[in-house]
Amino acid sequence: MYKFLLSSRWLGWFALVCALAAICAFLGTWQLERRDAIKEDIGWVETNYSADPVPFAEAARYFEEFDPSAEWLPVEMTGVYDTANQRIVRNRPLNGRPGYEVLVPLKLEDGTAVAINRGWLAIGNNEAGWPDEIPAAPEGEVTVTARIKPAEPALLRGAPAGQLASIDLAEYESQLGYPLEQAAYALMDTEDPAPETRPQAAPKPSLDEGPHLSYALQWYAFGLLFFVGLGYAARQEAWNRIESGEDEEWEDDDDELHSAAPVPRRTRPVRKRRGPTGEEEEDALLDSQGF
Repeated sequence: MYKFLLSSRWLGWFALVCALAAICAFLGTWQLERRDAIKEDIGWVETNYSADPVPFAEAARYFEEFDPSAEWLPVEMTGVYDTANQRIVRNRPLNGRPGYEVLVPLKLEDGTAVAINRGWLAIGNNEAGWPDEIPAAPEGEVTVTARIKPAEPALLRGAPAGQLASIDLAEYESQLGYPLEQAAYALMDTEDPAPETRPQAAPKPSLDEGPHLSYALQWYAFGLLFFVGLGYAARQEAWNRIESGEDEEWEDDDDELHSAAPVPRRTRPVRKRRGPTGEEEEDALLDSQGF
């Protein structure tokens, strides 16, 4: 009934279905991996975000070589802002609004320089490509509590003077003329003394895992449905062959028996020898009966 599945056409369909199912399985697994990565990030937020600030001396290694387990950990630092080398980071949306972030080096007492992200500013109306106003950083010695964040990769686009395309700390250091910690920067929480105005503080990161699990299940279901569809098509093909008589294996069993049984040979009965008159009468009788 299903010998046609061994034809080149149906084998080709089977190979195509297998390929499409493999793609769906890959995409489903990719979604699960993304979910696992987000769950790991959420775990660091839950562990570190509200933790007590640690002194810079205890967290200095994370600015030299970033450790994902230290992300969002609050660090307390004391130093002086290098406001002359302040930069504006471009294309930093917040809650769907375009804007910028303010990056300023903080020179610590031991001579180490750490990039501080002081917060977000909305896109301006007075001058294209710049915020209307940049709140000044506190002058003199300041104690900053900020959370550790990894440096960002370089982007293949430029930025005007006084701006950065991303928080690419290697590029930032090349503009400063002195060493800057390059593995991580610090996202500001508080400053002491506190200025009258400051950029908008970054919100707490979301703890939502997102729809990755449902997307993964959908991809796996799509992969399974390809095989279901192929099976349905094969079933329909088989029934069409039966109805059109193309499938010899599904002939009527009675027909097969009749065609296989030998047809009995009709023989003429043996006649008894009789006299001349009797033979003629018997021959006439047999002829009348069709023998």
